[in-house]
Parts: sequence; C-alpha cells; structure tokens
Amino acid sequence: MKIKTMLVLLVLSFALQPLVGQIFVEDPDPHRFDEEMAVFVNWDNKNSVPDSAVLFVGSSSIRMWETAIFFPQLKVINRGFGGAHLSDVNFFFEKTVARYKAGIILLYAGDNDVAGQKPAQQVLRDFKTFCSKVAENQPNTPIIFIPIKPSISRWQLWPVMKEANEMIKNYCETETRLFYADTATPMLSGDGKPPVDLFIEDGLHMSEKGYNVWTKVLLPVIQQALKGTQIE
Repeated sequence: MKIKTMLVLLVLSFALQPLVGQIFVEDPDPHRFDEEMAVFVNWDNKNSVPDSAVLFVGSSSIRMWETAIFFPQLKVINRGFGGAHLSDVNFFFEKTVARYKAGIILLYAGDNDVAGQKPAQQVLRDFKTFCSKVAENQPNTPIIFIPIKPSISRWQLWPVMKEANEMIKNYCETETRLFYADTATPMLSGDGKPPVDLFIEDGLHMSEKGYNVWTKVLLPVIQQALKGTQIE
C-alpha cells in the first residue's frame, strides 16, 4: 500500500507541475491612479483632441516621453501614467483609450508587472485582454506593442521580461492588426547588456538617446500599421 500511495503522489506531482508556472499574482489596486485619471478627464474637458490620432498609452516610459516632439509629423495623444501595470491600463481603458477613437494605438506596459513578480503568462493574458477591449471598441484599429525594455536597474528580471516579449510577439503574429516593434534588441550592446547612456540616473527610465532608439524603430512600423499591412 505504501508503494502504491507513493506512486499516486508521484504521478500527481508531475501532473501539477505545469500549473506551478501558471500561478498569477494579484493585481495592485488600480484606484491608486484615480488622481491621474481625473487630470486626464479635466484636460480633455478643456481641450480638443485630434481625430484618428496616434495614441501612446502605458506606464512611465510613455508618460516621460515627449511624443509630440519626437513625432512632429504625427497627431499624437499621450496617456502614460507612471507605475502602471497592464491590468491598470485595462481597468482605465475607457478613460485612456476608448474615448479617443485613435487611428492607431501604441502600448508600453509589462515592465512594472514583471517587477511586481507577475509571470510572463500573466503579462500575455493581460495583453490579450487589452487587445480584446480594443477589438470590441474599434475592431479595425492597429495596435503596436512596444516590448518590455532591458534596463540596468531591472537587469535581473530580463529573462522573464524577454519571455513575456516573445510570447506577445508570437501572439501578434496571429492577427494582422497587431504589430510587435522590436525596440528591445537595439537597446542591447555587444556584450548583451543595455548601455548606460540609454537611461537617466536611475538606470530605469530612458534618456533622450534611449528614446531616439525607440523612435527610429517605431516610425516605419507606425507607417506600415497606418497602411493596414503587417510587417514582414
């Protein structure tokens, strides 16, 4: 009986192993951004926004990016809020995405998710949720995913970030309206690590040089997405 019991436990342990990597982390409280959302709404109530604009949404890498300066040829809206997870973007979807009816959406999020111990599978799940929300609201609107960046301060998390990026890249290849712009690879130098000068002092947020790298990669992807064709 003991041998039989041990065999049953052994079989169960192998059966449960795939589930271990699927344990998702609880999302942080999205209401920590209520004040930021109020600022967005207040600004929109006092100002007009361009029709069919290029919408940048996501975490602090979007918020700190002077997108109107880097993309002077485009009508842009910036709705980045620092510290955001993908779950936060999804929660505030109506206030940061749906209301603008953008012609194209660029999303950067997932950095804080992995820093918050979320596994790559959870990042992918939340990205799929975001895509579903856009599809329900604007079924023909292209989405460009800006992959999680390799950074100095979070270098120890890069393996999980890279895994999440790869999963999202593969998912983007399943739909013609989804684009994956590889801004991550050009941020790695010959030794496989990100150069210091791509970041400001904290080693996390981007310098002007870092944003120049992103802009160079993104411009042709934006142009292709606006034409409604997928990048080869």
